[in-house]
Amino acid sequence: MPGGAGVDFRGPGTAAPLAVRMRPASLDEVVGQQHLLGPGSPLRRLIEGSGAASVLLYGPPGTGKTTLASLISQATGRRFEALSALSAGVKEVRAVIDLARRRLTAGESTVLFIDEVHRFSKTQQDALLAAVENRIVLLVGATTENPSFSVVSPLLSRSLVLQLHSLTDADIRSVLRRAITDPRGFGDSYTVTEPALDHLVRIAGGDARRALTALEASAESSLDGTVDVALVEASVDKAAVRYDRAGDQHYDVVSAFIKSIRGSDVDAALHYLARMLGAGEDPRFVARRLVISASEDIGMADPTALQTAVAAAQVVQLIGMPEAQLTLTHATIHLATAPKSGAVPAALGAAMADIAAGRAGSVPAHLRDGHYSGAAALGNAQGYKYPHDDPDGVLAQQYPPDELVGADYYTPTDHGYERAIGPRVQKLRRIVRGR
Repeated sequence: MPGGAGVDFRGPGTAAPLAVRMRPASLDEVVGQQHLLGPGSPLRRLIEGSGAASVLLYGPPGTGKTTLASLISQATGRRFEALSALSAGVKEVRAVIDLARRRLTAGESTVLFIDEVHRFSKTQQDALLAAVENRIVLLVGATTENPSFSVVSPLLSRSLVLQLHSLTDADIRSVLRRAITDPRGFGDSYTVTEPALDHLVRIAGGDARRALTALEASAESSLDGTVDVALVEASVDKAAVRYDRAGDQHYDVVSAFIKSIRGSDVDAALHYLARMLGAGEDPRFVARRLVISASEDIGMADPTALQTAVAAAQVVQLIGMPEAQLTLTHATIHLATAPKSGAVPAALGAAMADIAAGRAGSVPAHLRDGHYSGAAALGNAQGYKYPHDDPDGVLAQQYPPDELVGADYYTPTDHGYERAIGPRVQKLRRIVRGR
């Protein structure tokens, strides 16, 4: 029976953090990343000891990069050496390589795991090249940033790049349940209510380490061996957010978020953003909604809105949470305060309506492909006028099918940049249509 606060129910030898104790000891215990662990996959071959390529593991925090590196070391019988790019320099890198070289002469191989490898300078990364190329070490680098942009080309070309995905809610729930029941974890010493488990999953944001840390902090605060929502909230210093990611609240809150942006209420938009982030909503979902809103509600009234939204989505992928929260806020403020226009969806809707009504027509002969034998005999690409030959770069020429000549789909508003582009659109139509 659990006792009072401060009593450790974990048994002897369990002083290590819960996230460390619950690190998978075999491939069968790895949760998620099934796209990389299929039979015959490069990662499985490495872990099973039949692969020899160095590898860069790219993915968000808490997805198992360190675990996979350790499994590769265990499976191959290699010695495991770990460095963090936050604290190691060229001197430390060379020292490990020298040690690995001495071991190699004695018949022992070494796995060198470098966490946050993207933080290494070019000089530090270059120091690894010869050791990787000559297989003095099997390098396993972990990075939360796209290695195509953060790792030097020579090292990149000598390594297998594998992208890990954020864990799903089901994955996180499985990790938590194992920690609750497994002797390495709490061995059923605590009772965690289902609502508390749900809340732990929400605040994890796809990060297994964060989920286990929150569970451990909550359990250590329990007076009677029970972990409920109130205890989780108090232990991880987060207010409860009434928000069901799989239910009505999920759709209601994101709907209010987008409508607040559309309505240019920046403060309301920030409220709903904070509400989603505080509840552990998938930041990729929020980023996708921002990208859609940039074209749907702003469009050409501020062409830079889409650039900001796309950049925010990329930051979410490259950096992850919690830092990406700032970028999502940046994008939300930009979109909410930008001039608005519904001209882009209206233009697409009008064009799609004509297609649905059967107004498609044949492509004018002079616009058809002429890059094949016999095209000229069919009249294809004959008489096409090359706009760049005109001093103004635009000239009179029929582009739509006969049935759609004169159809206007795009109607710019007088908001933002569209105020300037509107007259230009009219001028271009007059020239192109020969008016």
